[in-house]
Amino acid sequence: MRIPKKDRQQQLGQLLEENPFLTDEELAKHFNVSVQTIRLDRLECGIPELRERLKSVASKTIEAEVKSLQSDEVIGEIVDIELDERAISIFDVTEDHVFQRNGIARGHHLFAQANSLAVAVLDDDLALTVTSTLHFVKPVRAGDRVIARATVNKDRSTDKRTYVEVISTVENEKVFSGDFQMYRNTEGQGRRSRK
Repeated sequence: MRIPKKDRQQQLGQLLEENPFLTDEELAKHFNVSVQTIRLDRLECGIPELRERLKSVASKTIEAEVKSLQSDEVIGEIVDIELDERAISIFDVTEDHVFQRNGIARGHHLFAQANSLAVAVLDDDLALTVTSTLHFVKPVRAGDRVIARATVNKDRSTDKRTYVEVISTVENEKVFSGDFQMYRNTEGQGRRSRK
C-alpha cells in the first residue's frame, strides 16, 4: 500500500534526520517507490542528495573538531564526531579499491578507514596507533558504502594509552571490526604538537 505523497515526504524528512546515511535506493526500497520518486520528493522538500549532505557535514566536522589529522589524511568522510567519545565515517568503495580478479575490496582500505577514524576521534594533536587487532568479517565489493563507527573505551584507557573500537558495516551488516590501542601526547601542553 502506497503512502500519500505529502505523508511520504514528511516521513522522508524524519527518516533522513534519524539516519542521514540512507541512499536514494534504500529510501525507495523503504517506501516501496522508484528511485526517481525519491529524488523528486527530495527536490520538492529541499533535501540535497546524499553526497552533498555528507560533504557539508564532513567539511564542517573536520575543520571544527578533528585535531589529530588534516582533512586530506582521513580515509572516508567523517560525518559525526564527539572527541574522546565516538565518531562515524563513510567510505564508498569503487572499482579502484577492489581486486580485479574477484571484485573484493582490498583489506588495507577498510583498515585505513578504521585507523584514521580511531586517530581522528581523539582530542589530541598527537595520536598514533600502537597496536591493532583486526577482524575481516565479510567481503566488501565495489558499490558498497562502508559506515565505520568508532567508540573510545574509557574503562581500558590510561594517561598514555587510549583504546578505540571500530566496527564497520555495509547495509547494517558487520564487515570489519578493529580494536586499536592508541598513543596520545598528554604531557604538559600535550595537545599542541602536530602529528
